[in-house]
Amino acid sequence: MPQSIHFIAIGGRVMHDLALTLQQAGHTVTGSDDVLYEPSHTRLSQHGLLPAELGWFPDKVHARLDTVIVGMHTQPDNPELLRAQQLNLPIFSLPEYIYQHSQQKQRIVIAGSHGKTTITAMLMHVLTFHQRAFDYLVGTQLNGFDSTVRLSKMAPLIVIEGDAYTSSPIDMTPKFLNYQPHIALISGIAWDHVSVYPSWDLYVDQFETLAEAMPKAGILIFDEADNMLDIIGQKERTDITKVPYQPHPSEIVNGQTYLLPRKGGKIPVPVFGEHNMKNIAAALTVCDRIGITDDQFYAAIPTFKAVTRRLEQVAERAGKRLFHDFAYAPAKVEATTEAVKKQFPKDTLLAVAELHAANLLPAFLDEYRQSLDQADLAAVFIDPSTLSDDQPMADADSIRTAFGRPDLTVFTSSSELRQYLLDNRDKATIFLLMSAGTFGDLNMTDLADVLL
Repeated sequence: MPQSIHFIAIGGRVMHDLALTLQQAGHTVTGSDDVLYEPSHTRLSQHGLLPAELGWFPDKVHARLDTVIVGMHTQPDNPELLRAQQLNLPIFSLPEYIYQHSQQKQRIVIAGSHGKTTITAMLMHVLTFHQRAFDYLVGTQLNGFDSTVRLSKMAPLIVIEGDAYTSSPIDMTPKFLNYQPHIALISGIAWDHVSVYPSWDLYVDQFETLAEAMPKAGILIFDEADNMLDIIGQKERTDITKVPYQPHPSEIVNGQTYLLPRKGGKIPVPVFGEHNMKNIAAALTVCDRIGITDDQFYAAIPTFKAVTRRLEQVAERAGKRLFHDFAYAPAKVEATTEAVKKQFPKDTLLAVAELHAANLLPAFLDEYRQSLDQADLAAVFIDPSTLSDDQPMADADSIRTAFGRPDLTVFTSSSELRQYLLDNRDKATIFLLMSAGTFGDLNMTDLADVLL
């Protein structure tokens, strides 16, 4: 039955896609936000869901609403949220709403500190390749999919990328717990989201809770090489199935990675690095549990396209390459840098990592030690505009000490970083830029034109 649904913070990446999905399903959808970026602004406008003006308006929240969905960046004192609470309306975080509408489906949740998006994308690609019906929720736009979320009535399962961020301002539960998975995969645990979990122990606790919350007959899949995950996987739960995995066997020939299946042969894949071999093994293990055979998986995976900004090759010219990656946390920076160097051992690698406010906290900064060791030339970029007024800028010597690289170059100006890259274009043959941000709005396409 069609419902009237209001979104508080409709402009979020997944929030706006969910709003469009529900509108297309016949529901009446409204929403508010105090800032809108692309592509949310254009897509909401195209479908008549763009708020008439920015800001929060309690009058939009009324007793005739059936549901209010609250984005995780909403403040607890948001006037629309307070109004919904006063009216005692049904209020859901996005994960809670997804769970409510997938209770009759098999729920597969991909969690962990790294690899979530890629593993989820691989599963979606394989299922699509073999024309299997499924719903999904993923944190970024993927090749071949026009939305980050799909909810249908008929699909028997849903694949969900589940992160550890809190669900909403009134629900501090990590998102992945609210999905209540039947199959949970934890890809690895490395301290992340330090602004939410200020200690390692607190961060790990969330994954222990996920393992403990698995339903009877549930399936917990985990990276056997991860020491912390091995501990979690060995917890006393005889009523669930625990399935470890290891990196998929592979070999590199002239810069091309090939999978080496147990049955023999070689299968070329468009991704590389040990972390991606783990991602492939993880996706293969999940597929085995949902009726996709090994042969079917290997038939599909060669046509998988790397996720945008996940070791994405921006350009290659005259033997030189520019890679762009979403890595920002220490384990991700280290894994990505090592992957590129191992794939192209004879090349000279220049790697740059952008650090944000939370990454610069003294207790967390030391986690970066040796993360850039595989780079021949290494630099760190910090955008001062991302720091709060009361957060002092970490000095360059402290950052060099934390990374364990006296030769590390530290930049706080995007123009100076750009010049540094240009000054080294005759030395480096591979440029690797890693960030969850934009390096002060550096344009990767333009950069490729002048570097390669």
